[in-house]
Amino acid sequence: MPERNDDLVTDVLVTAPNMRLSIVRRRLLRSGLAASGLLLLPSVCRAVLPEAVATVLPTTSTARLWPAEEYTRLVIETPQAVTFQMMQLKEPHRLVLDIENLELSPEVMALPSLLQYDDPYILGIRLGRRDSNVLRVVLDLKDRVDPQLFTLKPVAQFGFRLVLDIYPIERIDPLLLLLKELESGEALLALEQKYADDEELLALVREYEKSSEKTGAVSTEKQTPGKTTPPPPSGKLPTESPTKPPTKPPTKPPARKPRPIIVMLDPGHGGEDPGAIGRKKTLEKNVVLSIARRVKKLIDAEPNMRAVLTRDGDFFVPLHQRVEKARRVQADLMVSIHADAFTNPNARGSSVYALSERGATSTAARWLAQKENSADLVGGVNIGGKDAAIARTLLDLSQSAQINDSLKVGGMVLSALGKRNTLHKKQVEQAGFAVLRAPDIPSILVETAFISNLEEEAKLNDPRQQQRFAEAIAEGIKRYFASNPPLART
Repeated sequence: MPERNDDLVTDVLVTAPNMRLSIVRRRLLRSGLAASGLLLLPSVCRAVLPEAVATVLPTTSTARLWPAEEYTRLVIETPQAVTFQMMQLKEPHRLVLDIENLELSPEVMALPSLLQYDDPYILGIRLGRRDSNVLRVVLDLKDRVDPQLFTLKPVAQFGFRLVLDIYPIERIDPLLLLLKELESGEALLALEQKYADDEELLALVREYEKSSEKTGAVSTEKQTPGKTTPPPPSGKLPTESPTKPPTKPPTKPPARKPRPIIVMLDPGHGGEDPGAIGRKKTLEKNVVLSIARRVKKLIDAEPNMRAVLTRDGDFFVPLHQRVEKARRVQADLMVSIHADAFTNPNARGSSVYALSERGATSTAARWLAQKENSADLVGGVNIGGKDAAIARTLLDLSQSAQINDSLKVGGMVLSALGKRNTLHKKQVEQAGFAVLRAPDIPSILVETAFISNLEEEAKLNDPRQQQRFAEAIAEGIKRYFASNPPLART
């Protein structure tokens, strides 16, 4: 077995459960550790946070792990900024992270116990002292990865955070996931029609179609091993016919099904970003994911409709990536699902929002948009790893959208919600929500209920009420497409 040079761990603290790892004194790391630069969010973003959100620095260091198929995130939160270095090693693959002057709290020492055996990327976690003031964290990996290491300054309820995102070498393509769900030949033909004007997406559909054919059922003409063709009924040997056998008249190829209507469902927040928190400690990120999954099930049950989730687990998705996913699958509609809180605990009812390019329609709508747009600060985005165009998409809220269509579908969803819950506002409101800024996709944001209201918090935790919210959203979506087919939209 190749020698592992994640040296030196002189004083082993903890390892992941049931891992048979022998850690002894080894050679000091050779040169090559590159310090990661401190990546700061532009000052313009800090003003986005509502005044009601105050930053309270933690008194001890903590560690958290967020595993997901898209990427796994490791977060170490500290009362003060830390100095760190990282190195990626191979044979076997592992990441070595050295952190100076980190307080060894029980939460940090318990980091290996947070590892799940089905984590897509991490095999094991080891902690040890490199020297008296440097903690070494070794992540044993299942394969090669694309790591991103960055820091976040204090915001909201978080202190200083050191964030390590572990991505696969080949990122998961939302369109490929959609194709795997639509494995039938008719569905692939319909998608060929949908992506006819996009060479890149059309090539992916056709490539997937070919791979499906290679792994499909064996032709019915192939003989079963060990069996022979039965003789003709007369017992006579077949003879060649001097004339060609009669041919069947040509038949028309089967008509292609209409292209599927694709709805992108976006459960808000996730991972590091819990969203709003109810008085009974209900987390917005959990209830909206449950509702979104229910909406997806209802949409998928409709013929010629398919729903896709921006996240189907407890992990954080930056705002611009939510929009990119919708555009990647050429969604016909994007619905972002939330359950917000307000400073007034008596606020209640469902609301629907669309994008505004000329300012918010109310003070509350403006406040809500500022709060939702600050999700990237709370969830943690490595802006330093993005090019200028992506950063502008994230920070410069100046894109346009198909607002008229958004208002239409928003009105239908709001009407359906009004049959199942009190409405906070009887009309669709508008504000500058970043997640609604896909320029070519009608997009709405649904606030199902106020999680800060005790009665509505109880509703959000009730599976039956979650189903009612889901049915209302799905009903509004279906009504919209019944009168506004994608090809006929203006």
